[in-house]
Amino acid sequence: MLVTLAHCKNGELKSMYSVESLLSLIKKTPLTKPLRILNVCGGHERAITRAGFRTLFQHNIHLIPGPGCPVCICPEEDIAFAIHLALNENVVIASFGDMLRVPIDCAIDGCDSLIAAKNSGADVRPISSVQEAVSIAIGEPEKAVVFFAVGFETTMAPVAAALLADLPNNLKVLLSGRLTWPAVAHVLRSQKDTFDALIAPGHVATIMGCEEWQFVIDHHDLPVSISGFHPESLLLSIHALIKNCSSRVITLNNSYPEVVKHHGNSAAKTLLKTAFTQVDAHWRGIGVIPRSGFSLAAKLSHLDVTNHYEPIDSSSRIIQTGLKTPPPCEQVILGQMAPDGCPFFGKECIPASPKGACMVSDEGACRIWYSAGERSVIEVIEKGNMQKVEIKS
Repeated sequence: MLVTLAHCKNGELKSMYSVESLLSLIKKTPLTKPLRILNVCGGHERAITRAGFRTLFQHNIHLIPGPGCPVCICPEEDIAFAIHLALNENVVIASFGDMLRVPIDCAIDGCDSLIAAKNSGADVRPISSVQEAVSIAIGEPEKAVVFFAVGFETTMAPVAAALLADLPNNLKVLLSGRLTWPAVAHVLRSQKDTFDALIAPGHVATIMGCEEWQFVIDHHDLPVSISGFHPESLLLSIHALIKNCSSRVITLNNSYPEVVKHHGNSAAKTLLKTAFTQVDAHWRGIGVIPRSGFSLAAKLSHLDVTNHYEPIDSSSRIIQTGLKTPPPCEQVILGQMAPDGCPFFGKECIPASPKGACMVSDEGACRIWYSAGERSVIEVIEKGNMQKVEIKS
């Protein structure tokens, strides 16, 4: 196959393409088989679902959500430790709002989420930015404040900037930041021949650059398109990918040139490199992925909450929650199961009372599908090491 790098010029999306014209181009592009396109951004999944793209494409193009929600893949041990600190160490836990509702399979002192700990009297506070955590620590110097930091590169860059500034002595950090590309590499490597193309996350690419996604071409022989979040950008990406598959020409395509540059944002990348080191890290539902996590750099180790408090005594403190069989969130995260394929979807597991992490955040595939009324048009049946796509009757 021929490998090239393609870019859309600034303004091209608005001046040359409309949703109608792009849909027409997509429908006119010949396909020899149904295409499975992996998308790994919760924002993309939300835009795809709300626009009704799956209904428009029906059985020819299958858009598969992957590990694109940081709340969904935050490891249970980090949440458990945060619950333990909130209940037993007289600290303020400050974290992004969605993290408060993420359940864990084994409760800590009877609490299976941070919101349950809050309801039991712990001081747990939802915030929308790292600066709010800093403000809490400054405003209440007599209290120990723990910022539970969860997110991908886009979120971790401003977190890094804040941590490198002068901080109050009573602020500590429980860091659960992750890098996106190692998880995508894991999914592609562990499910060889399952996907035909990749829509890469626009926000992450804004920080890290187009060049970070070259590995998909080099190591997996798949075309990639970096997309924005409006329908034109997503459709342009989908059109580029099906053209690639149809003509057997692999490209790394940038359909979000308004903000994504080849080398990314050098200032943000410098902040990440200065504040953090890359370490092997656990992803909920996936396992340990090499060099996929952020850890505080040596000069910031004094902020690491794990250096100030003892770990959980799991033998006496952890009890199993009510569900005998936890929801199969890992299969949704890995693109192996559509959200509505989960037996708990829309039944025991709904946004008001989530049983799995994917039903919590508005970037979680299950929450998006449930809220939009999205349902599968296909089911995936494993045949040995292969996967066969069949239309549901």
